[in-house]
Amino acid sequence: MDLIDPFGRTIRDLRISVTDRCNFRCTYCMPEEGMKWVPRSEVLTFEEIERLARLFVERFQVDGLRLTGGEPTMRAHLPVLVHKLAALGVDLSMTTNGSTLRHMAHELRDAGLQRLNISLDTLVREKFLQMTKRDELERVLDGIEAAKEAGFGPVKINAVVERGVNDDEIVALARFGRDHDVEMRFIEFMPLDATGHWLNDKVVGQDEIVAALSAEFPMELVPARGAAPADRWRYLDGRGMVGVIPTVTKPFCDDCDRVRLTADGQFRTCLFATTEFDLLKLMRAGATDDQVAAEIQRAVGTKWAGHQINQVTFVRPRRSMSQIGG
Repeated sequence: MDLIDPFGRTIRDLRISVTDRCNFRCTYCMPEEGMKWVPRSEVLTFEEIERLARLFVERFQVDGLRLTGGEPTMRAHLPVLVHKLAALGVDLSMTTNGSTLRHMAHELRDAGLQRLNISLDTLVREKFLQMTKRDELERVLDGIEAAKEAGFGPVKINAVVERGVNDDEIVALARFGRDHDVEMRFIEFMPLDATGHWLNDKVVGQDEIVAALSAEFPMELVPARGAAPADRWRYLDGRGMVGVIPTVTKPFCDDCDRVRLTADGQFRTCLFATTEFDLLKLMRAGATDDQVAAEIQRAVGTKWAGHQINQVTFVRPRRSMSQIGG
């Protein structure tokens, strides 16, 4: 059966955080002093992830699974999980910071991973160090090349744009995408930073991003975005595509088909949800598949119409991005 929320939206995409740990300390995801990690015993096992994924795919016709973190490649034996999930026969992708892909890309591809999104917010070494607390820009750039060599395509590069931080690199990042045959996707700065200092005036909106790009590279809008989060443009000279995810200035909640599972087994119906449903506890208490499926249906029945950012009713989630999964 289809999994349908109260507003008639059919759930087709499950984002699975396989770990809350990361090898970077990006201010967007975690405070500079670091975080208290979830104990291993409280993290979903591969078998539990596979069980839940199978329920979503076989019972609710979900056709897309995305592995996230934290940084998913920090989860030991990740290709084993990829192999288990690839057997479900749906679109299987992963979001990563790319720093370990030189060592893992071919193994992940061989295990059945189909697509990669790699986070890259700056091309400036000093700024990268400032933003991530790690001097690993070259490793990330090499990881992008490794992903291409392993046969992932198109490789998509995610850049969160924050005013006064990296908004001066919009054109440079787009040029990087064009020159390296990867698709840049610019993401508006959202109120999920670990420091809790998000302000609306730090948001560089879609219109501003597109204006900067169009002034340098003539392009045309690609219609029919559907449920995908990114609006996309095609370069008129034929050198690829670029996307913008306008979560703040042009919310796409009406078309949202995504739900999320955190590393500690909490089911979330929205990235900005303030309520979670504990599937880990339910499974470890001996719940049957029917009982777990009923809880999933109950949870989806509470899915919001929209996240309400910039409205007086907006309530900031208690978890940051690294704890939720992108």
